[in-house]
Amino acid sequence: MHRRTFLKTATAVTAATAAAATVSSPAVSQNLRKWRMVTTWPKNLPGLGTGAQYFADQVTRCSGGRLTVQLFSSGEIVPAFESIDAVKSGTVEMGHGCPYYWKGKAAAAEFVSNFPFGLTAQEYNAWYHFGGGDKLCDELYADAFGCKFLVCGNTGVQHPGWSRKEVNSLADFQGLKIRMPGLGGEVMKRLGATVVNLPGSEVPTALASGTIDWAEWNNPYGEASMGFWRHAKYYYATGWHEPGTCLELFVNKASWDSLEDDLKAIVEQCAFSTTQVMLSEFQARSGPVLDQFINKHGVIIKKLSDEQIKKLGSTAAEVLTEITGRDAMAKKVFDSMNKFRGEQKAYSDVAEADFLRARALDYSWPAAS
Repeated sequence: MHRRTFLKTATAVTAATAAAATVSSPAVSQNLRKWRMVTTWPKNLPGLGTGAQYFADQVTRCSGGRLTVQLFSSGEIVPAFESIDAVKSGTVEMGHGCPYYWKGKAAAAEFVSNFPFGLTAQEYNAWYHFGGGDKLCDELYADAFGCKFLVCGNTGVQHPGWSRKEVNSLADFQGLKIRMPGLGGEVMKRLGATVVNLPGSEVPTALASGTIDWAEWNNPYGEASMGFWRHAKYYYATGWHEPGTCLELFVNKASWDSLEDDLKAIVEQCAFSTTQVMLSEFQARSGPVLDQFINKHGVIIKKLSDEQIKKLGSTAAEVLTEITGRDAMAKKVFDSMNKFRGEQKAYSDVAEADFLRARALDYSWPAAS
């Protein structure tokens, strides 16, 4: 190569390299992040697992890849009930679960989930966004778990569960082995049931083997893939124990504080949209699934009587009073939610409840095509 040609080539390469460095430097300064999110759910579990995946995908997409969230289901990094510890320690940056799983670490977490005879899903969202719930949840999770809290899903009303045995009275719960978490489980203990705490991935096997007699999990769509109907033909109502259960996103506090404001806003909005999408999917899918349970699989719907429900209500009141009497933060959260419940009850009764009662009356109506 001639000297003059070499110098021209070298000059061109140097200029191109400098130009490339100039172009790529903003990408470097963007501080791209890759976060891991653990869940308490089996992989692709309808509603819960898929809702967590929706959140992870939305954050990655909406941030343009500046914050990539990779989801790990229960057991892939840590067992379900160790998720909050993994996030607190910084082993992973974030997690998705249900607050009542952490009642052994902070009693108030049970109330954050919701409580028996408590708030509907829409009432819960209203409390969280307009009743001071967001600040209380943040206070609890920062102090107890070193985490930022965000509502990230809701199941709506849950069924009390599937039973291998027919239960016709509250006395029939004596000695019954029941999987029911949270405050509902505490109520069942008062009625003589043996409450077994199991993560979702273990519930179908436990019901099939007879390790438990009664399995409480979710709503029809959320339970469709669990196959409970194969082992328990009795499906109970009314859903007194979980009227609108909040699902949570918990983020390591130091990791959260490290985010730019626009990324925080993206995470917040993706959690908000996940709540709407999850609740809407549960509503949309549960009707057809319930029809399949009854007409295809021979499931028998059993409803608790008003007298039984009133006894459950008074027992729940005893449990709530005892827990709030010995834990100041639990009392603080419950007092806020219970006040809001009282303010909303009269309105919900003359709006939602009266409409549903009217819609259920017997009158002529066009058949669905």
